[in-house]
Amino acid sequence: MQDKALVQVALYAALVAALGLIPPIPFVTGIPITAQTLGVMLAGIMLGPWRGGLAMALFIFVVALGAPLLSGGRGGLGVFVGPTAGFALGFPLAAWATGYAALALQRLPVFPQALLASVLGGILVLYLCGITGFKLVTGREWWDATKVMAVFIPGDLLKALLTAAVAQAVVRGLPGAVATRG
Repeated sequence: MQDKALVQVALYAALVAALGLIPPIPFVTGIPITAQTLGVMLAGIMLGPWRGGLAMALFIFVVALGAPLLSGGRGGLGVFVGPTAGFALGFPLAAWATGYAALALQRLPVFPQALLASVLGGILVLYLCGITGFKLVTGREWWDATKVMAVFIPGDLLKALLTAAVAQAVVRGLPGAVATRG
């Protein structure tokens, strides 16, 4: 991998870590609202599927080593057996899917391309992982697990809109800086 690509992968892993410093917003379900999924969406859009997925895999690897980088200062192997484990473990797949969807949609103008890709990868794919993990850890039925997680979708839609706005601004200022734009 080229030096520039390594720096990009490390930068987006660091971005997700930095977004974890934003205090989580407690929610009635016991699962907090965090900013880190914004970084997952941005990694997929800005770096493309493989580098975006690799950036999130690096982030998860560092968390597994014990670095307290998940929102709320969580890290270590224990986070992978909690109710939000599916979301954390889904970060690489969600970033990859976001980037892949963005490449498939690159004929669209940048804003709708990034928005749709973020919804498909950063929400749909990530929620499939998250709901599955939540169900496995808590023993809830699929429908119950889905209802618990559905309350977070409006906030993630705002993150998808923000991702699309950032992508559009970057394409205007640095057209070659967005890997999913050709």
